[in-house]
Amino acid sequence: MNSVERVNKALKRQEVDRIPTFEWSIDQKVIQGMMPGAKEEAFIYAMDIDAFVLEIDYHKQEIEPGVFKDEWGKIERSTGEAHTVATEGCIKNRQDFEAYSPPDPYAPHRYKTIEHMIEKHSADKAIIVRLNDVFSIPRNLLGYEQLFINIASDPALVRGLIEMSVEYNTILAREVVKRGANIVFTGDDYAYDKGLLISPKSFDELFYPGFKKVIKNFKEAGLLVIKHTDGDIWKIIDQLVDAQIDCIDPIDPGGGMEINAVKEKYGDRVAIKGNVDCAHTLSFGSVDEVVAATKQCIQDGGLGYGYILSSSNTIHSSVKPENYQAMLQTLKQYGSYPIQL
Repeated sequence: MNSVERVNKALKRQEVDRIPTFEWSIDQKVIQGMMPGAKEEAFIYAMDIDAFVLEIDYHKQEIEPGVFKDEWGKIERSTGEAHTVATEGCIKNRQDFEAYSPPDPYAPHRYKTIEHMIEKHSADKAIIVRLNDVFSIPRNLLGYEQLFINIASDPALVRGLIEMSVEYNTILAREVVKRGANIVFTGDDYAYDKGLLISPKSFDELFYPGFKKVIKNFKEAGLLVIKHTDGDIWKIIDQLVDAQIDCIDPIDPGGGMEINAVKEKYGDRVAIKGNVDCAHTLSFGSVDEVVAATKQCIQDGGLGYGYILSSSNTIHSSVKPENYQAMLQTLKQYGSYPIQL
């Protein structure tokens, strides 16, 4: 069984030869620490990682050192990590929204990376495309503070941004399907380690209708859907699963999420991805601690199929290279079916 079959079958909770693994992102510092001089493509193959996770292409303009303005009009700042952080939105009020147009989803450059990687690697590795669902685009265009203010003061504006996000990402989804992709990974975070970023009532009334719609549109386009959100999502996990996502990620241990509990309650309806702790164990723990944590994840998630092993978020720059290596080696040693620990 190759990586393409393995990932697709795992997402469908079908029998596989071994537990697959891939990450939302892998920082170059970690790659260089494990394989000096290697590019990500060579690293993925050398480490027997099962998928490439790709971005839609947007142009950025550096407006001052380390500060960029992208095609959406938002301002973002370099953090030294693989991803920048949005620091300022471009929509301040309803008038701004009514005058706003998102980047052209049909622009030819939008899919150059995806087209190249599908042509080069789709026979050997799963190709997964990062999209959004309903939270990140409103947050980026308004900014965090203004989003929270408008949830209370102008929910119609927030609803309009959610509808725009649904329509826009539906177009992107259909376009990536035309190019040969069949898996998307939505990265809109709804929570942190203490709970939801918004109230369950606001999620249910404002965001969830759009979430159900965009997931339905993705599925109708022929896509398998991995839903990522950090934090403690116990108050909304029923709704996420009810929307018929195929996989939930990363079962954040820092937010009190446990794979065995999620697997027991939802494993017959959704695949599980996660959750070797990247905030603590992978970053500050010993190799022995990483091995123990990885074996526990294999035991908790791997029985009964429908499981993908990964970190609890990303392999960020603070992850010790030797610890990520230990995680992958432990999976190789213990992750084949039938699971025997």
